[in-house]
Amino acid sequence: MSEKKKAGVPCPSCGNLKKAPAGYSGFAALGGSGAYAIVLERIGKPAGILKSNTPFGKASPIHFIRPEGMEGVLAFMSRHGESGYRITAPDVNYRANIWALKEIGTTRIFSWSGPGAINKVFKPGDYVLPDDLIDLTTKRESTFYQGRGLGFIRQNPVFCPRLRPVIEEALKRLKKKYHDQAVYAVTEGPRLETKAEVRMIEKMGGELVGMTLAPEAFLARELEICYHPCCYVANWAEGVRESPYHAGELFEGMLEKKLKNRVENSVQGLAKIFLETARLIVSAGDLPRDCPCSSSMLRYRHSGVIGDDWHTWIVPE
Repeated sequence: MSEKKKAGVPCPSCGNLKKAPAGYSGFAALGGSGAYAIVLERIGKPAGILKSNTPFGKASPIHFIRPEGMEGVLAFMSRHGESGYRITAPDVNYRANIWALKEIGTTRIFSWSGPGAINKVFKPGDYVLPDDLIDLTTKRESTFYQGRGLGFIRQNPVFCPRLRPVIEEALKRLKKKYHDQAVYAVTEGPRLETKAEVRMIEKMGGELVGMTLAPEAFLARELEICYHPCCYVANWAEGVRESPYHAGELFEGMLEKKLKNRVENSVQGLAKIFLETARLIVSAGDLPRDCPCSSSMLRYRHSGVIGDDWHTWIVPE
């Protein structure tokens, strides 16, 4: 069986789809912890599930959702599992997830993540649109093109400049305050960072620290998918604010009690931000993809190194 035909294998016991439903908009959300239930409860009616086997292993299930009052179908994928936090950040199969989204025709990804704040201008519960990335991971597969001589791709801007203003407009329409710049540093995990590591990251220019945007953003760029994160600040990074240790609590007390509700409200609001972003894209009759993301492999196509079928960029015929 060819690699292309392996993708989208249905689960016979749960009636999963073999491919994206008619009307899929090409717009998907990649959600962080707690995302699964939020999206399914708040976005619209379920339109099916697709479970994929890829050349890189199993991807997280893709849920299709048909929002009320909007044409088209949206896709959603949960990085960390569908019942609690089952898959930690270093164990996410990033290559399989991005492959599976590309296979169904995804052209844009709205990614959310809950980093910790290093720069004190950010407070737990704030929304932030990062504009740059520091990758401090060490053990993750960060390219589709191992042994292929491909992937020499510029990373400025690292996030899609066409998707960014749409997310900003969605935040404004929903009257959500947000920060429009931040450098997000990605650590390996699953443990949290030490105080000394946070100080090091701050000296490197990092303002937020999390575990999920790399290699996700780089892999999306390799397959010419537009990608932009919308983050909520989950806590203070270690050492930014001294907090007593509370055994048995999330982050063992790094998040002040008075801010927990603020953070939870921000998490709950992400589904609406994703939906409003989708409405803006659809109402605009789809946006032109005149961005670096959409043409990242063009040089290789022009030189004849690769063809138009993206599958063959990764798995030679």
